[in-house]
Amino acid sequence: MKISIFGLGYVGAVSCACLPELGHDVIGVDTNPSKVRMINDGASPVVEEGIDELIAAAVRAGRLRATNDVEAAVLGSEVSLISVATPSNSNYTPNLGAVDIVIRSIGAVLSGKPGHHTVVLRSTVPPGTTEDRILPVLEESAGRKVGDRLSLVFNPEFLREGSSVKDFHHPPQTVVGSLDDAGYVAMERMYAGLPGQMVRTSCRVAESVKYLCNVFHAMKIVFANEAGSVLKACGLDGREVMRIFCQDTQLNISPAYLRPGFAFGGSCLPKEVKGFLALAREKEVPIPALAGLLDSNDAHIDRAYEMIARHGRRKVALFGLAFKPGTDDMRDSPLVTLAERLLGKGFDLAIYDNFVKVSRLLGKNKEFIDREIPHLDRLLRESPEQVLEDAQVIVVGHADKAARQAIIAGAAGRRIVDLSGYAELRTSGAAEYEGICW
Repeated sequence: MKISIFGLGYVGAVSCACLPELGHDVIGVDTNPSKVRMINDGASPVVEEGIDELIAAAVRAGRLRATNDVEAAVLGSEVSLISVATPSNSNYTPNLGAVDIVIRSIGAVLSGKPGHHTVVLRSTVPPGTTEDRILPVLEESAGRKVGDRLSLVFNPEFLREGSSVKDFHHPPQTVVGSLDDAGYVAMERMYAGLPGQMVRTSCRVAESVKYLCNVFHAMKIVFANEAGSVLKACGLDGREVMRIFCQDTQLNISPAYLRPGFAFGGSCLPKEVKGFLALAREKEVPIPALAGLLDSNDAHIDRAYEMIARHGRRKVALFGLAFKPGTDDMRDSPLVTLAERLLGKGFDLAIYDNFVKVSRLLGKNKEFIDREIPHLDRLLRESPEQVLEDAQVIVVGHADKAARQAIIAGAAGRRIVDLSGYAELRTSGAAEYEGICW
């Protein structure tokens, strides 16, 4: 393919170095004459292991050149990658001025260019930017719509400085959001030969994935540093503890607990978080991120209540009371907290949990529920059908298959607030369906 790359900073330079290895002809574009000159001289404008050799080889082979001529670059290519900077404004929002300028410039050239062209945004932008901001500008300047010899794609990059060449050639996956099928096809051609799955998704999802990856990486670093600081204060080597911690790929380093849903609870997580925070206070080690865990969890319960209460006090059927399905353990259950809040605010509440039987409650579990919801026996119903009687709002904390079937059968005309994400409830026929994170 013939590819033009706008912006010869870090991402653009790495792309200039690596795409020719896949057999493509590349034109780098930048307003900085020094960067253009360096590329044409076979040198890299950025410092990165192995990149100088790749750029030099591509220039010698005639597969790479650079220019500041936007028209020549667009007319000489079929795909344009945009990797210009999006620095933070004073209010932390990204400055998209450079992206706007490049899009208008490319569109102006495309207005007089025959044939199909694919425009690919790689710069990090907030979800919705490609469709809501870039698309109108591109179509107006190009004088034609996406789908009419024009594709618009968001393709995030996941290149780490210091290992970017290796990352380019060994991606875990390639995420592509496109506004038409031709955009997906162009990206499949461009990345042909690279390992990893090609993930087709929407532009909004692709934009979000990029943000979340970097936020999660930052959170992992903060978690390790805060935990390591407390452990050091206890006379331990935080690196040794984390080495063993990371060997668990079933729960710790895995997709476990990374599915948006309701708040955490139970006999372990709240207690251990509180215990670790107490240890940090005892050792006088500030851990602001971990100190916010309980407040964040409480805020999520608040979000659930606000969703339920949005239309006033209506009769509520609550499915699930234990902290997770398959148990009757209600200690520190966020669903108990939610039920308390609803009762305290005057809601008419009925509850169904197949595993919770008041007559079988024992020990600490019984003490907890007697203290938190002393008249639970009056609220519990024996069947899903009973809890649904006269209910106007159905709140699903967790529900087994039989309960979900009953909800679907009785959903018509009612409102569903889904805290777990059961796929079949979306299409249940409820008057209104809303998930807590979807």
